[in-house]
Amino acid sequence: MKTTTELKGNWNELKGKLKQKFAILTDNDLLLVDGKEDELLGRLQAKLGKTKEEIQNLISKI
Repeated sequence: MKTTTELKGNWNELKGKLKQKFAILTDNDLLLVDGKEDELLGRLQAKLGKTKEEIQNLISKI
């Protein structure tokens, strides 16, 4: 998975791509807060029904 710094730097672009791919995601689902990366992954896991590793792989491929 990308580092936290890489994620933050490209987050707006990444967020847009995730919302295009998964229409059920909202801005609140994709809220990236400092120190809360695990919470973000947990929200995505619950919403998409995927494992943490699947979410990390998905993000790293976008």
